[in-house]
Amino acid sequence: MSAGAERRSLGSRIGTYAIAFAIGVVYGTVATIGHRHAIEVGGVSIPWGVVAGLVGVAALLIGIRLVAGGRGAATAAAAGIVATVAVLALPGPGGSVLVADGVVGMVWAIGPAIISVLVVAWPSLPTRDARRA
Repeated sequence: MSAGAERRSLGSRIGTYAIAFAIGVVYGTVATIGHRHAIEVGGVSIPWGVVAGLVGVAALLIGIRLVAGGRGAATAAAAGIVATVAVLALPGPGGSVLVADGVVGMVWAIGPAIISVLVVAWPSLPTRDARRA
């Protein structure tokens, strides 16, 4: 492989990681803002926001891992999500918080990190060509 091809490959990977990180930051922000949504059904509050947020984290990371073809981009997106959730869980300058203390807040604060570890650490499946041989 020529030096020019290696530079393009490195630049392409860095660009992919940067885009994946930015997507993770955006998703982490949107899902943190919406994780407290709930619906009342028969007097029982169902926290659909945190469920949708966690399913979205898993879907986003699995999709990025499948499309990018490796763990690197999924790790970058996971870092963006987890860092954003961690920052937004801290109290703001006026003392207000987006991630309130309670079960839903704790699930949201810890859930994306656990999902990220599982998706990134999951073993790679063999390709179709390797299975046929």
